[in-house]
Amino acid sequence: MCFQSTYLVKSDSKRTLKSRESPTVMQPNSSELGAHQAGHGLSLTLLTRTPAGATGGSAVPETSGEVRVPILSSGPWESCRGGASSRRSRVSSRTSSHSHSHSHGGGHQHSHSEPSEADPADADLESGEPSTSFLELRYLFRWVQKSLPFIIILCAKLVIQHALGLAVGVGLFTTFLYVNKNIQTQVFLLDRRSKIECVWLLLFLASSTLLLYYTFLTETLYYCLIFLNPAVEPLGFWEVLWVVGVTNFTLKFLIMGFKCLILLLPSNLVTYRAQGRWYMLTEEVGQVYQAVAPTPLWFRYLVTYQEVDGNTGLTLGVLLALVYFILKLLGLYGQWGSFQKTVRIFLSGEHTGAAATRSQCSEAGAICPICQAEYRDPRALLCQHIFCDECIALWFNREKMCPLCRTAITDKVHKWRDGATSPYLQIY
Repeated sequence: MCFQSTYLVKSDSKRTLKSRESPTVMQPNSSELGAHQAGHGLSLTLLTRTPAGATGGSAVPETSGEVRVPILSSGPWESCRGGASSRRSRVSSRTSSHSHSHSHGGGHQHSHSEPSEADPADADLESGEPSTSFLELRYLFRWVQKSLPFIIILCAKLVIQHALGLAVGVGLFTTFLYVNKNIQTQVFLLDRRSKIECVWLLLFLASSTLLLYYTFLTETLYYCLIFLNPAVEPLGFWEVLWVVGVTNFTLKFLIMGFKCLILLLPSNLVTYRAQGRWYMLTEEVGQVYQAVAPTPLWFRYLVTYQEVDGNTGLTLGVLLALVYFILKLLGLYGQWGSFQKTVRIFLSGEHTGAAATRSQCSEAGAICPICQAEYRDPRALLCQHIFCDECIALWFNREKMCPLCRTAITDKVHKWRDGATSPYLQIY
Protein backbone atom coordinates (compact mmCIF):
# COMPACT_ATOMS: atom_id res chain seq x y z
CA MET A 1 0.00 0.00 0.00
CA CYS A 2 1.45 3.37 -0.92
CA PHE A 3 1.54 6.54 1.19
CA GLN A 4 -0.68 9.43 0.22
CA SER A 5 -0.32 13.09 1.19
CA THR A 6 -2.73 15.90 0.47
CA TYR A 7 -2.02 19.58 1.13
CA LEU A 8 -4.88 22.02 0.94
CA VAL A 9 -4.10 25.66 1.48
CA LYS A 10 -6.82 28.25 1.25
CA SER A 11 -6.14 31.95 1.39
CA ASP A 12 -8.43 34.87 0.37
CA SER A 13 -6.18 37.91 0.98
CA LYS A 14 -2.61 38.99 0.48
CA ARG A 15 -0.24 39.13 3.43
CA THR A 16 1.97 42.19 3.85
CA LEU A 17 5.68 42.23 4.96
CA LYS A 18 4.77 43.64 8.36
CA SER A 19 2.09 41.03 9.14
CA ARG A 20 2.38 39.18 12.37
CA GLU A 21 3.33 35.58 12.69
CA SER A 22 0.14 33.58 12.39
CA PRO A 23 -0.57 31.13 15.18
CA THR A 24 -0.60 27.54 14.19
CA VAL A 25 -2.85 24.87 15.59
CA MET A 26 -2.45 21.24 14.77
CA GLN A 27 -5.54 19.12 15.23
CA PRO A 28 -6.44 15.67 14.11
CA ASN A 29 -9.18 15.50 11.47
CA SER A 30 -12.37 14.16 12.94
CA SER A 31 -13.44 12.66 9.63
CA GLU A 32 -10.33 10.56 9.47
CA LEU A 33 -10.22 9.59 13.11
CA GLY A 34 -12.12 6.40 12.43
CA ALA A 35 -9.88 5.53 9.55
CA HIS A 36 -6.85 6.06 11.72
CA GLN A 37 -8.20 3.80 14.38
CA ALA A 38 -9.08 1.11 11.86
CA GLY A 39 -6.07 1.29 9.56
CA HIS A 40 -3.42 2.32 12.06
CA GLY A 41 -2.91 5.65 10.26
CA LEU A 42 -2.57 9.23 11.29
CA SER A 43 -4.06 12.39 9.88
CA LEU A 44 -3.06 15.90 10.98
CA THR A 45 -4.70 19.13 9.97
CA LEU A 46 -2.74 22.41 10.06
CA LEU A 47 -4.91 25.43 10.67
CA THR A 48 -3.48 28.92 10.14
CA ARG A 49 -5.34 32.04 11.08
CA THR A 50 -4.49 35.62 10.12
CA PRO A 51 -6.05 38.29 12.35
CA ALA A 52 -8.01 41.00 10.71
CA GLY A 53 -6.60 44.48 10.46
CA ALA A 54 -3.00 43.39 10.07
CA THR A 55 -2.57 45.45 6.91
CA GLY A 56 -2.87 48.78 8.59
CA GLY A 57 -6.52 49.59 9.16
CA SER A 58 -8.12 48.08 6.04
CA ALA A 59 -10.84 45.60 6.71
CA VAL A 60 -9.43 42.26 5.76
CA PRO A 61 -11.49 39.26 6.70
CA GLU A 62 -9.97 36.63 8.89
CA THR A 63 -8.59 33.80 6.81
CA SER A 64 -7.55 30.36 7.61
CA GLY A 65 -5.64 27.63 5.90
CA GLU A 66 -5.57 23.91 6.28
CA VAL A 67 -2.77 21.46 5.76
CA ARG A 68 -3.95 17.90 5.94
CA VAL A 69 -1.26 15.23 6.36
CA PRO A 70 -2.74 11.73 6.41
CA ILE A 71 -0.28 8.93 7.17
CA LEU A 72 -1.41 5.40 6.54
CA SER A 73 0.25 2.25 7.66
CA SER A 74 0.93 -0.53 5.22
CA GLY A 75 -0.65 -3.31 7.12
CA PRO A 76 -0.42 -5.63 10.06
CA TRP A 77 3.16 -6.58 9.28
CA GLU A 78 4.30 -3.06 10.26
CA SER A 79 2.33 -2.88 13.50
CA CYS A 80 5.50 -3.35 15.49
CA ARG A 81 6.93 -0.18 13.99
CA GLY A 82 3.72 1.82 14.09
CA GLY A 83 4.54 3.73 17.28
CA ALA A 84 7.99 4.80 16.14
CA SER A 85 6.86 5.80 12.64
CA SER A 86 3.94 7.79 14.03
CA ARG A 87 6.25 9.67 16.36
CA ARG A 88 8.66 10.45 13.52
CA SER A 89 5.78 11.60 11.31
CA ARG A 90 4.53 13.89 14.05
CA VAL A 91 7.94 15.48 14.47
CA SER A 92 8.38 15.92 10.71
CA SER A 93 4.88 17.35 10.28
CA ARG A 94 5.43 19.83 13.07
CA THR A 95 8.79 20.89 11.64
CA SER A 96 7.36 21.33 8.14
CA SER A 97 4.35 23.22 9.46
CA HIS A 98 6.57 25.62 11.42
CA SER A 99 8.79 26.19 8.40
CA HIS A 100 5.75 26.72 6.17
CA SER A 101 4.12 29.17 8.54
CA HIS A 102 7.31 31.21 8.98
CA SER A 103 7.96 31.37 5.25
CA HIS A 104 4.83 33.52 4.90
CA GLY A 105 6.08 36.02 7.48
CA GLY A 106 8.15 38.14 5.05
CA GLY A 107 11.55 36.76 6.06
CA HIS A 108 11.77 38.94 9.16
CA GLN A 109 11.98 36.01 11.54
CA HIS A 110 14.23 32.97 11.47
CA SER A 111 12.93 29.44 11.21
CA HIS A 112 12.58 27.52 14.45
CA SER A 113 13.54 24.30 12.76
CA GLU A 114 17.25 25.01 13.33
CA PRO A 115 18.75 23.17 16.30
CA SER A 116 19.15 25.18 19.45
CA GLU A 117 22.64 23.91 19.94
CA ALA A 118 23.89 25.99 17.00
CA ASP A 119 23.16 29.31 18.70
CA PRO A 120 26.14 29.30 21.15
CA ALA A 121 28.44 28.23 18.34
CA ASP A 122 27.22 31.10 16.16
CA ALA A 123 27.74 33.50 19.03
CA ASP A 124 31.30 32.24 19.52
CA LEU A 125 32.00 32.58 15.81
CA GLU A 126 30.63 36.13 15.77
CA SER A 127 32.61 37.22 18.82
CA GLY A 128 35.77 35.36 17.74
CA GLU A 129 37.68 35.76 21.00
CA PRO A 130 36.45 32.82 23.13
CA SER A 131 36.74 30.27 20.36
CA THR A 132 40.16 31.57 19.29
CA SER A 133 41.51 31.48 22.84
CA PHE A 134 40.18 27.98 23.33
CA LEU A 135 41.78 26.81 20.10
CA GLU A 136 45.10 28.39 21.00
CA LEU A 137 45.10 26.69 24.40
CA ARG A 138 44.20 23.41 22.80
CA TYR A 139 47.00 23.71 20.24
CA LEU A 140 49.46 24.68 22.98
CA PHE A 141 48.42 21.68 25.06
CA ARG A 142 48.85 19.40 22.08
CA TRP A 143 52.29 20.86 21.34
CA VAL A 144 53.40 20.37 24.94
CA GLN A 145 52.01 16.86 24.92
CA LYS A 146 53.91 15.98 21.76
CA SER A 147 57.12 17.77 22.80
CA LEU A 148 57.19 16.56 26.40
CA PRO A 149 59.34 13.48 25.75
CA PHE A 150 61.89 15.56 23.82
CA ILE A 151 61.97 18.20 26.58
CA ILE A 152 62.52 15.53 29.24
CA ILE A 153 65.34 13.97 27.25
CA LEU A 154 66.99 17.36 26.69
CA CYS A 155 66.77 18.28 30.39
CA ALA A 156 68.16 14.91 31.39
CA LYS A 157 71.07 15.39 28.97
CA LEU A 158 71.85 18.83 30.38
CA VAL A 159 71.67 17.56 33.95
CA ILE A 160 74.02 14.67 33.19
CA GLN A 161 76.52 16.90 31.38
CA HIS A 162 76.54 19.58 34.09
CA ALA A 163 75.80 17.42 37.12
CA LEU A 164 78.84 18.64 39.08
CA GLY A 165 78.19 22.31 38.39
CA LEU A 166 74.50 22.02 39.31
CA ALA A 167 75.35 20.15 42.51
CA VAL A 168 77.81 22.88 43.48
CA GLY A 169 75.22 25.58 42.81
CA VAL A 170 72.55 23.86 44.89
CA GLY A 171 74.99 23.28 47.73
CA LEU A 172 76.14 26.90 47.78
CA PHE A 173 72.57 28.20 47.76
CA THR A 174 71.38 25.95 50.60
CA THR A 175 74.47 26.80 52.65
CA PHE A 176 73.80 30.52 52.20
CA LEU A 177 70.15 30.20 53.29
CA TYR A 178 71.05 28.16 56.37
CA VAL A 179 73.83 30.44 57.62
CA ASN A 180 72.01 33.68 56.84
CA LYS A 181 68.94 32.60 58.81
CA ASN A 182 70.96 31.51 61.83
CA ILE A 183 72.99 34.73 61.93
CA GLN A 184 69.81 36.82 62.02
CA THR A 185 68.48 34.65 64.84
CA GLN A 186 71.64 35.10 66.89
CA VAL A 187 71.61 38.86 66.37
CA PHE A 188 68.02 39.06 67.58
CA LEU A 189 68.75 37.08 70.76
CA LEU A 190 71.20 39.75 72.06
CA ASP A 191 72.45 38.53 75.47
CA ARG A 192 70.96 35.09 74.97
CA ARG A 193 72.92 34.37 71.82
CA SER A 194 74.93 31.17 71.66
CA LYS A 195 78.67 31.53 71.23
CA ILE A 196 78.91 27.88 70.25
CA GLU A 197 76.39 28.41 67.47
CA CYS A 198 78.38 31.37 66.15
CA VAL A 199 81.62 29.35 66.17
CA TRP A 200 79.87 26.48 64.35
CA LEU A 201 78.60 28.85 61.65
CA LEU A 202 82.06 30.32 61.19
CA LEU A 203 83.69 26.88 60.84
CA PHE A 204 80.94 25.70 58.49
CA LEU A 205 81.48 28.66 56.16
CA ALA A 206 85.27 28.28 56.21
CA SER A 207 85.16 24.53 55.50
CA SER A 208 82.63 24.95 52.67
CA THR A 209 84.77 27.59 50.97
CA LEU A 210 88.01 25.60 51.32
CA LEU A 211 86.36 22.43 50.03
CA LEU A 212 85.02 24.26 47.00
CA TYR A 213 88.36 25.74 46.01
CA TYR A 214 90.18 22.48 46.66
CA THR A 215 87.76 20.60 44.39
CA PHE A 216 88.42 23.04 41.55
CA LEU A 217 92.06 23.68 42.34
CA THR A 218 93.20 23.30 38.72
CA GLU A 219 90.76 25.98 37.59
CA THR A 220 92.18 28.46 40.15
CA LEU A 221 88.76 29.95 40.89
CA TYR A 222 90.15 31.92 43.81
CA TYR A 223 91.88 34.23 41.32
CA CYS A 224 88.53 35.94 40.78
CA LEU A 225 88.63 37.20 44.38
CA ILE A 226 91.66 39.33 43.55
CA PHE A 227 90.44 40.50 40.11
CA LEU A 228 92.44 37.97 38.10
CA ASN A 229 91.26 35.55 35.43
CA PRO A 230 90.97 31.85 36.36
CA ALA A 231 92.42 29.02 34.29
CA VAL A 232 89.09 27.88 32.86
CA GLU A 233 89.27 26.51 29.31
CA PRO A 234 87.31 26.82 27.14
CA LEU A 235 85.85 30.04 28.46
CA GLY A 236 82.32 30.03 27.04
CA PHE A 237 79.25 31.89 28.17
CA TRP A 238 78.01 29.18 30.55
CA GLU A 239 81.46 28.73 32.02
CA VAL A 240 81.74 32.47 32.72
CA LEU A 241 78.27 32.49 34.27
CA TRP A 242 79.11 29.56 36.54
CA VAL A 243 82.46 31.03 37.67
CA VAL A 244 80.85 34.41 38.42
CA GLY A 245 78.10 32.69 40.46
CA VAL A 246 80.60 30.67 42.48
CA THR A 247 82.67 33.80 43.16
CA ASN A 248 79.59 35.72 44.26
CA PHE A 249 78.58 33.04 46.75
CA THR A 250 82.13 32.86 48.06
CA LEU A 251 82.14 36.60 48.75
CA LYS A 252 78.83 36.23 50.58
CA PHE A 253 80.38 33.51 52.71
CA LEU A 254 83.28 35.81 53.59
CA ILE A 255 80.89 38.60 54.57
CA MET A 256 78.82 36.28 56.75
CA GLY A 257 81.98 34.93 58.36
CA PHE A 258 82.98 38.47 59.33
CA LYS A 259 79.52 38.96 60.88
CA CYS A 260 80.04 35.82 62.91
CA LEU A 261 83.25 37.31 64.26
CA ILE A 262 81.32 40.43 65.31
CA LEU A 263 78.79 38.23 67.10
CA LEU A 264 81.61 36.65 69.11
CA LEU A 265 82.74 40.02 70.47
CA PRO A 266 81.60 40.74 74.06
CA SER A 267 78.85 43.33 74.52
CA ASN A 268 80.95 45.41 76.93
CA LEU A 269 83.55 45.87 74.18
CA VAL A 270 81.14 46.55 71.30
CA THR A 271 77.57 47.46 72.19
CA TYR A 272 74.67 45.90 70.35
CA ARG A 273 73.86 49.22 68.74
CA ALA A 274 77.44 49.53 67.49
CA GLN A 275 77.29 45.94 66.24
CA GLY A 276 74.24 46.86 64.15
CA ARG A 277 76.23 49.65 62.50
CA TRP A 278 79.08 47.25 61.81
CA TYR A 279 76.70 44.77 60.18
CA MET A 280 75.34 47.53 57.99
CA LEU A 281 78.77 48.78 56.93
CA THR A 282 80.03 45.24 56.25
CA GLU A 283 77.08 44.49 54.01
CA GLU A 284 77.41 47.69 51.99
CA VAL A 285 81.15 47.16 51.44
CA GLY A 286 80.50 43.56 50.46
CA GLN A 287 77.89 44.55 47.88
CA VAL A 288 80.28 47.01 46.24
CA TYR A 289 82.99 44.34 46.14
CA GLN A 290 80.59 41.80 44.62
CA ALA A 291 79.68 44.30 41.89
CA VAL A 292 83.32 44.87 40.92
CA ALA A 293 84.63 41.28 41.18
CA PRO A 294 83.19 39.82 37.92
CA THR A 295 84.35 42.74 35.76
CA PRO A 296 87.73 41.27 34.57
CA LEU A 297 86.15 37.93 33.72
CA TRP A 298 83.42 39.45 31.55
CA PHE A 299 85.97 41.70 29.83
CA ARG A 300 88.06 38.68 28.92
CA TYR A 301 85.05 36.83 27.56
CA LEU A 302 83.69 39.74 25.51
CA VAL A 303 87.04 40.67 23.96
CA THR A 304 88.92 37.39 23.47
CA TYR A 305 86.01 35.07 22.69
CA GLN A 306 85.34 36.92 19.40
CA GLU A 307 88.94 36.71 18.17
CA VAL A 308 88.20 33.55 16.20
CA ASP A 309 86.02 35.61 13.84
CA GLY A 310 88.89 37.86 12.83
CA ASN A 311 88.96 41.65 12.97
CA THR A 312 85.19 41.93 12.70
CA GLY A 313 84.64 39.73 15.72
CA LEU A 314 87.33 41.54 17.69
CA THR A 315 85.79 44.93 16.92
CA LEU A 316 82.36 43.68 18.03
CA GLY A 317 83.86 42.28 21.22
CA VAL A 318 85.51 45.60 22.05
CA LEU A 319 82.25 47.45 21.49
CA LEU A 320 80.37 45.02 23.74
CA ALA A 321 83.05 45.39 26.42
CA LEU A 322 82.71 49.17 26.20
CA VAL A 323 78.93 48.93 26.64
CA TYR A 324 79.42 46.60 29.61
CA PHE A 325 81.90 49.03 31.17
CA ILE A 326 79.44 51.93 30.84
CA LEU A 327 76.63 49.90 32.42
CA LYS A 328 78.91 48.84 35.23
CA LEU A 329 79.88 52.46 35.97
CA LEU A 330 76.20 53.44 36.07
CA GLY A 331 75.48 50.61 38.52
CA LEU A 332 78.38 51.60 40.77
CA TYR A 333 77.24 55.21 40.71
CA GLY A 334 73.85 54.13 41.99
CA GLN A 335 75.46 52.15 44.81
CA TRP A 336 77.76 55.01 45.75
CA GLY A 337 74.92 57.09 47.20
CA SER A 338 73.79 54.26 49.46
CA PHE A 339 77.37 53.62 50.53
CA GLN A 340 77.86 57.27 51.51
CA LYS A 341 74.71 57.25 53.66
CA THR A 342 75.86 54.08 55.38
CA VAL A 343 79.29 55.53 56.18
CA ARG A 344 77.66 58.72 57.50
CA ILE A 345 75.37 56.75 59.81
CA PHE A 346 78.27 54.56 60.96
CA LEU A 347 80.42 57.54 61.92
CA SER A 348 77.69 59.69 63.47
CA GLY A 349 76.23 57.03 65.76
CA GLU A 350 72.77 58.64 65.75
CA HIS A 351 70.26 57.77 68.45
CA THR A 352 66.52 57.33 68.25
CA GLY A 353 64.46 59.65 70.46
CA ALA A 354 65.63 61.63 73.49
CA ALA A 355 67.13 60.46 76.77
CA ALA A 356 64.40 59.63 79.28
CA THR A 357 64.51 60.90 82.87
CA ARG A 358 64.09 58.78 85.99
CA SER A 359 60.63 60.14 86.60
CA GLN A 360 59.55 59.17 83.10
CA CYS A 361 60.95 55.68 83.58
CA SER A 362 59.20 55.23 86.93
CA GLU A 363 55.91 56.39 85.44
CA ALA A 364 56.34 53.91 82.61
CA GLY A 365 56.93 51.06 85.06
CA ALA A 366 60.75 50.87 85.03
CA ILE A 367 60.58 47.85 82.67
CA CYS A 368 61.25 47.90 78.94
CA PRO A 369 58.26 46.58 76.98
CA ILE A 370 60.59 44.84 74.50
CA CYS A 371 63.16 43.01 76.61
CA GLN A 372 61.00 42.88 79.79
CA ALA A 373 64.00 43.97 81.92
CA GLU A 374 65.10 47.15 83.62
CA TYR A 375 65.86 50.08 81.36
CA ARG A 376 69.38 50.36 79.98
CA ASP A 377 70.05 53.78 78.50
CA PRO A 378 66.32 54.54 78.18
CA ARG A 379 65.09 56.56 75.22
CA ALA A 380 61.75 58.38 74.96
CA LEU A 381 60.13 58.48 71.54
CA LEU A 382 57.88 61.19 70.11
CA CYS A 383 54.85 59.32 71.42
CA GLN A 384 56.40 59.39 74.95
CA HIS A 385 56.85 55.62 75.10
CA ILE A 386 60.16 54.58 76.65
CA PHE A 387 62.42 51.72 75.58
CA CYS A 388 66.01 50.64 75.96
CA ASP A 389 68.31 52.25 73.44
CA GLU A 390 69.54 48.87 72.16
CA CYS A 391 66.05 47.38 72.00
CA ILE A 392 64.48 50.25 70.10
CA ALA A 393 67.48 50.44 67.76
CA LEU A 394 67.01 46.79 66.81
CA TRP A 395 63.27 47.39 66.38
CA PHE A 396 63.81 50.26 63.97
CA ASN A 397 66.11 48.08 61.90
CA ARG A 398 62.92 46.55 60.47
CA GLU A 399 60.04 48.86 61.42
CA LYS A 400 59.18 52.56 61.24
CA MET A 401 56.50 52.75 63.96
CA CYS A 402 56.35 52.57 67.73
CA PRO A 403 55.98 48.99 69.03
CA LEU A 404 53.09 49.99 71.32
CA CYS A 405 50.96 52.68 69.66
CA ARG A 406 52.10 52.17 66.03
CA THR A 407 52.89 55.87 65.63
CA ALA A 408 55.25 56.63 62.74
CA ILE A 409 58.58 57.62 64.29
CA THR A 410 60.99 57.56 61.36
CA ASP A 411 60.60 57.74 57.61
CA LYS A 412 63.34 55.25 56.77
CA VAL A 413 64.55 51.85 57.82
CA HIS A 414 68.28 51.18 58.05
CA LYS A 415 68.74 47.84 56.37
CA TRP A 416 71.26 45.14 57.25
CA ARG A 417 71.50 46.11 60.94
CA ASP A 418 69.84 42.82 61.83
CA GLY A 419 72.76 40.83 60.39
CA ALA A 420 71.01 39.85 57.18
CA THR A 421 72.93 39.31 53.93
CA SER A 422 71.47 40.22 50.57
CA PRO A 423 70.41 37.16 48.51
CA TYR A 424 70.84 39.12 45.28
CA LEU A 425 73.17 37.28 42.89
CA GLN A 426 75.55 39.63 41.08
CA ILE A 427 76.18 37.83 37.79
CA TYR A 428 77.34 40.66 35.52
